[in-house]
Amino acid sequence: MDETPTETIHRAQRATIAGWGRIGRAGRLLESVDLNRDSPHAALFRGLGRSYGDSAVPARETDLIVATPRADRLLFFNRENGALRAEAGLSLKTLNELFLHQGWFVPVTPGTQFVTLGGMVASDVHGKNHHVAGTFGHYVRALIMRTADGRIVECGPEREPELFWATVGGMGLTGHILEVEFTMERIPSPWIRCESRRIEDLRAFVAALKEAAREWPFTVGWIDCLKQGPHMGRGILICGRWAQPDEAPPAPPRLRRMIRMPFDCPEFLLSRPLVRAFNSYLFYTHPRPIKRRLMDPIAFFYPLDAIAEWNRMYGRRGFTQYQCVLPDPGDASIIAPFFERLTRRGVGSFLSVIKDCGAEGRGLLSFPKPGISIALDIPVRDNTSALVAELNRHVIEHGGRIYLTKDQFTAAADFRAMEPRLDRWLAVRRKWDPEGRIRSAQSVRLFGDHP
Repeated sequence: MDETPTETIHRAQRATIAGWGRIGRAGRLLESVDLNRDSPHAALFRGLGRSYGDSAVPARETDLIVATPRADRLLFFNRENGALRAEAGLSLKTLNELFLHQGWFVPVTPGTQFVTLGGMVASDVHGKNHHVAGTFGHYVRALIMRTADGRIVECGPEREPELFWATVGGMGLTGHILEVEFTMERIPSPWIRCESRRIEDLRAFVAALKEAAREWPFTVGWIDCLKQGPHMGRGILICGRWAQPDEAPPAPPRLRRMIRMPFDCPEFLLSRPLVRAFNSYLFYTHPRPIKRRLMDPIAFFYPLDAIAEWNRMYGRRGFTQYQCVLPDPGDASIIAPFFERLTRRGVGSFLSVIKDCGAEGRGLLSFPKPGISIALDIPVRDNTSALVAELNRHVIEHGGRIYLTKDQFTAAADFRAMEPRLDRWLAVRRKWDPEGRIRSAQSVRLFGDHP
């Protein structure tokens, strides 16, 4: 006999539920092995908790959050064309363990493998190859969903396309993703051919990033966001491609050991002088202008995954990652003032990442669009909201947008000003959930849902 909604809620555990930035609130968390059974209650779903902000955080402490990672069955895989279907809780880490050494990889991967397939759809993740491959949603063939009224719906680019494209990048607010079908990519070897270059200033960095995009399918850069003067924006540009069989060792890469961040760092370790010293250290550990090597793809795509609980580096108050995309007029004229605003406020970021973005995805709230993406890890302090508002003013002025998966502090008016697709997405959401029963702390903050 099916249990009642009240019985399901009683199985949930009271917990503090936070994003990866470690800012959370109380709620009810249910670990589910059967998403079909546990989803009729219009609860918000949550994967492995790697969205940085409040998109998978309860709107109020009585709300139910259903955790999906135990619903992780692989349902089928076609070795002829790479088609794969799995439950939404299957992790990217498990996929890599199963398929990487067999010559298959996901067509688009974010910067961590500790994410679920459902989360990859909800965020419409992008990666180092966005300029050539687009977002993950481009490769999704079908979704099985339970909508807020309890119906089971199959949707895709050709079937219920409106619901499908509102769900791709829709932060889990259009219904519960139960199963995901997408296409894997065949790869020539389980190794990455990597080239890294030391770049001396921001203008040269933007030019080098654009030049590299014409040759390399994977590109990303680390930027020293505290350096001022003529060397502002110096950093390391990293490029890669899958190694061909004659370039790769006969044996696959060895399994890496993970270390654990043992404590919450004190705030003084995040002071401007220490972050500046750390950034200089990183820059000068690349002594040659160009360095070439073979890399384990796990180390190449997911460098921070080598440190368990690395978010503890930002201390007990947590952090936010601010990620935006800005138009690229062919030089650094729009990006340079963005970094100048940051350095004027004296904000230090250990991790400042710059990437080249290609065509806009079809998801109604998908993040990337043509231009340059900038991602900053910012420790939470008393002035964080004011800093985010100032950065948002620059983004709005130049027609950019922010990434909802990373956001924790943006005001509703600012998001509306940068997102012309919002009304269309809201209309689709209202059609499938007219009462706004599926909600999050983020949807209350940005979309006016009832708390």
